[in-house]
Amino acid sequence: MTLTCAIVDDEPLALNLLESYVKKTPFLSLQGKYSSAIQAMKELPAKSVDLIFLDIQMPDLNGLEFSRMVSERTRIVFVTAFEQYALEGYRVNALDYLLKPVSYIDFLQAANKALQWFELVQKPEELESIFVKSDYKLVQIELKKILYIEGLKDYIKIYTEEQPKPILSLMSLKAMEELLPASRFMRVHRSFIVQKDKIKVIDRGRIVFDKTYIPVSESYKSEFQHFLDGRSK
Repeated sequence: MTLTCAIVDDEPLALNLLESYVKKTPFLSLQGKYSSAIQAMKELPAKSVDLIFLDIQMPDLNGLEFSRMVSERTRIVFVTAFEQYALEGYRVNALDYLLKPVSYIDFLQAANKALQWFELVQKPEELESIFVKSDYKLVQIELKKILYIEGLKDYIKIYTEEQPKPILSLMSLKAMEELLPASRFMRVHRSFIVQKDKIKVIDRGRIVFDKTYIPVSESYKSEFQHFLDGRSK
């Protein structure tokens, strides 16, 4: 699979470095590089790229503002010299966040994460594992071992069968929901996603995992009941 991509950065050195990284990554195809978000805003809509490597701090229109204008199908990887933008970057549902100076290893990890996301969207039934960023590392998690995911303000907690403690990752629950195949996982609450096949006990409308009781909110009750009806004899 090949991903089309673009680079937006007002620093010429950073722009050229990222271009060199894209060119030596086999599954990336560069469609354009832009020295400002204003320039990208004028030219990118006609190209419909999959992925944008986007600087945050730029004059006139910054990367965070520009990211809210791109197509919903386009994924964003922020690239910036300022670590304090990390949380804000995840709030706008960025796929990843790279801190300058960017090494090729970090760039490749982010690009692979994007590739994984697009492969999942096209072939969700074939996905067996996902990578999530946790404590500055990429951690592989087998889907079959996930029990449920809890969303906090800026983090998610991924509870698995084998780990006594959840895996923490700085991303939104919405981003995780998009990453997971809907055939296997379902949202039951604004703060919870559960794996359908791991549901064994339901107590007064709540899903029970060991000592944890997960509520099913009103907005998801109809879908959840439809799921139960399909599994009941």
